[in-house]
Amino acid sequence: MPDSINKPSAPVDLEVKDAQLIFNSVWKKIEDERGRENMRFPKELILLGGAPGAGKGTNTDFIREVRDISAPPIVVSSLLDTPEARMIKAKGGMVGDREVVGLLFEKLLEPEYQDGAILDGFPRTKVQVECLKLLYDAMIGLRREFADSGDLVHFRQPVFHIMVLFVDEAESVARQLRRGRQTIAHNETVENDATATAWEERPTDFNEELARNRYRVFKERTYDALVSLKQIFHYHFINAQASLEVVRENILSELEYQSSLELDPKTFHTLRKIPLASEIISHARRDLVKRLDEYEIEQPRVFHEVVRIIEEKMMPIIVRHAISGRAIINSEDPIWEETHALAMLIDVFSERGFHASIDITRHSVPLRFDLETGEINYQQKKVYRIGIRFKGSEIRRG
Repeated sequence: MPDSINKPSAPVDLEVKDAQLIFNSVWKKIEDERGRENMRFPKELILLGGAPGAGKGTNTDFIREVRDISAPPIVVSSLLDTPEARMIKAKGGMVGDREVVGLLFEKLLEPEYQDGAILDGFPRTKVQVECLKLLYDAMIGLRREFADSGDLVHFRQPVFHIMVLFVDEAESVARQLRRGRQTIAHNETVENDATATAWEERPTDFNEELARNRYRVFKERTYDALVSLKQIFHYHFINAQASLEVVRENILSELEYQSSLELDPKTFHTLRKIPLASEIISHARRDLVKRLDEYEIEQPRVFHEVVRIIEEKMMPIIVRHAISGRAIINSEDPIWEETHALAMLIDVFSERGFHASIDITRHSVPLRFDLETGEINYQQKKVYRIGIRFKGSEIRRG
């Protein structure tokens, strides 16, 4: 009898690796249990990834505050510490992609996550990446399906963000080992304090080689999974090597309002011709200099007269309001009827660090009264009310 008959067969991997089959199975199960009208996933989903020691835990609450997300973050490693997951492990199995996706989708449907959720530790495999794409498509499909119903408010335009906090290998290892030393010091202080909570002691925080290996696993698996979504969802790469203050400034800058992503497409189409403030100010200084040079070259007479009036008539008034930083000046000078004269005034003040605004009022001034008919003839007079604001003087009081 051949030896192969007596040898135990190799273990067979029975886990389904087809993302579409896994997604359809999970989706159908949830839909059958809840009903299609209750498949209400979060409007905003932030997938937070980061190298070990990059500061995910440190910055999670800050990100929640910036995005106005009240629900606690969903940490997949903690999510898998459930009776269902423990039962799978007790039978000698591993928590596969189907179980992870199923547990996660159920969690996302909890009412507290409807406005938004931060997700830590997903996706970590190619199958999970594909399931995430399928979830987004399914949410869009639900929105179309309920477009003409009263339930549309529960199926809002989904917004997925990929946020990666990144440090290099040397910094990651150093931070992990530093965290290990801090954990030991903390746990020593709480040994005799029943009210205090000990910190988790991770093996990777006490062994340089393990810490280095953990970083490499992140680079090869989690990082690649998140980067693969870059072409589909809004992607934020945060250099976390800097100080906490700088890192948070970078996070805040990255997560500025993105109307093209967050608004319903119909609403965005209505608003799209109005530029964002950030777009206006990005080249404001360059455009201001260009306009002033054009005034000097193309309209020198008007430009010089505007500058003269500002210098001789307006600045003395402004100087007297140096403490308050606010002055109102009325002018009836005919120069303001000239083409671009008012624009010149605003630009000159802007270049000098002031903020100018102009309000035009019209007054009817009686010229003559006809005694026979009782008719009064009026002359229309324009008054230009020019408001000037600037940072006032800081004086000591008390």
